[in-house]
Amino acid sequence: MSLSTVLLSIFVLLIYLAITYYIGYNGWVWIRPGILKRFKWVYVGFIIIFSASMFLGRVFSWLPLELMGSFWIVIVGYSLILLPLANILVYFLKGKGIFWIGLGIMAFYLFVFIYGSFNAWNPVVRSYDIEVEKQAQQQELKVLMVSDLHLGPIVGEKHLERLVAIVDNEKPDIVLIPGDIIENSIEPFIKNDMGKILAKVSAPLGVYAVPGNHDYYGDDLLKMAAEVEKSGVRLLMDETSMVQNSFYLVGRNDKTDPQRAEVSELVEGLDQTKPLIMLDHQPFELEVAEENGIDVVLSGHTHRGQLAPANLITSMIFENDWGYLQKGSLHSFVSSGFGTWGPPLRVGSRSEVMVININFDS
Repeated sequence: MSLSTVLLSIFVLLIYLAITYYIGYNGWVWIRPGILKRFKWVYVGFIIIFSASMFLGRVFSWLPLELMGSFWIVIVGYSLILLPLANILVYFLKGKGIFWIGLGIMAFYLFVFIYGSFNAWNPVVRSYDIEVEKQAQQQELKVLMVSDLHLGPIVGEKHLERLVAIVDNEKPDIVLIPGDIIENSIEPFIKNDMGKILAKVSAPLGVYAVPGNHDYYGDDLLKMAAEVEKSGVRLLMDETSMVQNSFYLVGRNDKTDPQRAEVSELVEGLDQTKPLIMLDHQPFELEVAEENGIDVVLSGHTHRGQLAPANLITSMIFENDWGYLQKGSLHSFVSSGFGTWGPPLRVGSRSEVMVININFDS
């Protein structure tokens, strides 16, 4: 490890400790006048464990510390917005109203945890109807698109069963998964036998997927590919597949892969008179897709920010950060995702599945 990396790590750690102290101090100022002041060191210990839980979770994986750490990150994020405003308000009120201001902040956190949990664990189905001016064997195709499962220690078997129920109810012609099947490591997937549940996701024309950035992070990409293919999911890694001599599926490796093929390479030699549906985890390069004859591109990755106001950031980064966008002859769909990254909370977004009804030119 280089000296610059060590120094940067120390700097980031000091910033993190300063933020933790700032949050902890403000909390103590709020509860200190009450009876809880007798338990100062219990409070201090709680803050230390809570703030360190996301690091300790990697060592003591058998404890729910990773989940605690994910909730702590939410508290940190919103505290950096709320606490400076609260401090300014207390200053102008000359120290009055601390209890009520603190109570308001606690009520906000309670709202985030309750409402955010509901949005995360209760997926909705959003339906779209589009027309593609190319001929196919069938005039209509019902696509169920589900992205960002993030299967791991937090999003597990119960939520995956919800997906199975939705697929059974919707009865799509084909199921497409544009990336982030696992949350970094394949071990929880194997340990909890999630493959058996994933195998229940089926459709007449098959289930196809591409890798997302989180499928790369734990260096388990090849293991993940083998495991999901055991479950009947065809993983397209810079590959194309003709489905029933009717339309093409174009599957891109994630942008994380520096060696991934260009769109032009993937479509070279394909019959452009047939519909081309591309799975590309991160919704970049829409103009490139359009220029290369792609008719429909399916993506995820953004989570629509997952927790507002992060959606403002995703809307600035991506031309289409959520929902449906038509760009010339290209139809772009970006899902907010089925699972969650980090905390199982959503504010300003909702766990979802997209059903896309495609009508081809007959």
